[in-house]
Amino acid sequence: MLGSLNHVAIAVPDLTAAIAVYEKLGATISAPQELPEHGVTVVFIQLPNTKIELLHPLGETSPIAAFLAKNPAGGIHHLCFEVPDIGEARDRVIENGIRVLGTGEPTIGAHGLPVLFVHPKDMFGTLVELELAKP
Repeated sequence: MLGSLNHVAIAVPDLTAAIAVYEKLGATISAPQELPEHGVTVVFIQLPNTKIELLHPLGETSPIAAFLAKNPAGGIHHLCFEVPDIGEARDRVIENGIRVLGTGEPTIGAHGLPVLFVHPKDMFGTLVELELAKP
């Protein structure tokens, strides 16, 4: 069911400073993208084998604001894996006793594709995002 690692998401307290570090290292960086439905601003760092997603809170009620309150320096927030069928992936996760966060219905993520998050307590302390693989 799990496909390629799509990205590693890192919550950052200062998006401009984080972008500057990756620019100094010669990385290819996307433009910031606001995702109000998820309460975040995201920037993608393109690497040869995957991406790094920089997450910054968009508003005080952002889940990333809560994460940064506990981790003021920032840190790894989640791993994202591609799946060939998001509905099948959700069903398989649930069948195996892994909780899906939210309503269980996919939402549209930063890549414009359906995503789901599974509970970190069921994934050994790691928040995991499942994203429909591009056709």
